[in-house]
Amino acid sequence: MAQLTVDIGGRAGLDCRGFCEYCYFKRVKATRAFGCRHCLPFAKGCDYCTKGVREEYAGFKDLRTIAQDTLAALQTKTGDLDRITISGGGDPSCYPQFTDLVELLGATEAPLHIGYTSGKGWDDPKIADLLVENGLTECSFTVFAADPALRKRWMHDPTPEASLEILERLCGAADVYAAAVVLPGINDGEVLEHTCSWLEERGAKGLILMRFANTTQQGLILENAPVIKGQVVQSTESFRDMVSDLSHMYKMKISGTPLWDPAIGSPFAILHEPHLLKKLPRVQRRASVISGSVAAPFINAILSARGATVPVIPVEKEIACLITEDDLREIDCSILEPVIIIPGRAFVHDTEAQKIASRDGTTRTVIRGPDQLTADAETSMGMTKKEVLALEMDGISNLIWCINHYGT
Repeated sequence: MAQLTVDIGGRAGLDCRGFCEYCYFKRVKATRAFGCRHCLPFAKGCDYCTKGVREEYAGFKDLRTIAQDTLAALQTKTGDLDRITISGGGDPSCYPQFTDLVELLGATEAPLHIGYTSGKGWDDPKIADLLVENGLTECSFTVFAADPALRKRWMHDPTPEASLEILERLCGAADVYAAAVVLPGINDGEVLEHTCSWLEERGAKGLILMRFANTTQQGLILENAPVIKGQVVQSTESFRDMVSDLSHMYKMKISGTPLWDPAIGSPFAILHEPHLLKKLPRVQRRASVISGSVAAPFINAILSARGATVPVIPVEKEIACLITEDDLREIDCSILEPVIIIPGRAFVHDTEAQKIASRDGTTRTVIRGPDQLTADAETSMGMTKKEVLALEMDGISNLIWCINHYGT
């Protein structure tokens, strides 16, 4: 079985009928190069940690180019094609030749999947029929709220009634996973409950709730904070409790990011599986493991259960893969071991990390750990518990291997 991703290109905010009011990319500035795992040892900055992180892409690709790229990719695949995913920097619903694109891909007779859409580009409900006729089997659709007035105000959707009708039709014919950034006081509380009921009644498979971020600590590293001045932000604990409560109220799957997936128990579902914890390697050496403030307590509990005696060090940044040099500079060098393990996807240049960790005159070695230790809600929504636990077993085993191989 083979899968194919069709990249249609596009730019955030420009090829999506304008930024949503809460969009993280709305105030992005041309920040310095962060440095990352892809950079050369002697050069800080690459496409990934400069243009990629800001989603600085060209506009939508021409249909002819997409067709040629798709044909070339198909020729490299062996076996039956079990999924074609449409994705891009812009919103697929705003692609000017969307009808032709869908018909082109539908001719392959492979199941179609739209990785993300806001629906803002669709003004005619008949587009839902076109999608279903051409093999759409799965779609991730940002709903924000089932109230068209709120969609219009906060998503700047010019035809919210049509978008919601399309969503309704798709829910009845395909696996639809809705998504909503939660703005306290705007689309939470009774509004959110109405949205959940509306989606469940129409057959949505699930709803992913995303906690709104408004500060650098919460992940806005592109000098784009605040996105909405004065907007209240939930604590991770309050957000997790909200997700849990809603999950008990509805039959469809409801999960949240950064916390949590109640049906699976992730992130770090392995903590609830003692027999699997015992299968992880023992920690036999010492190293300082650095992580974000959300993941650090979970990782510390797992490593401690496997014999680690060095506490995991949390930085103020909540999300580990968004850690930057600034976060490393805030750590007191006196608590660091000779070997330091940072998240694999942290936005830090390796050479610079080494300098920062050794700035007190003690030479320390910095190692990148695994790219992924668990699955957040956006990943786990389409996974089984067994698949999530397998991912965690692999990632955490690799982390322990790093400690035992490089540690002291």
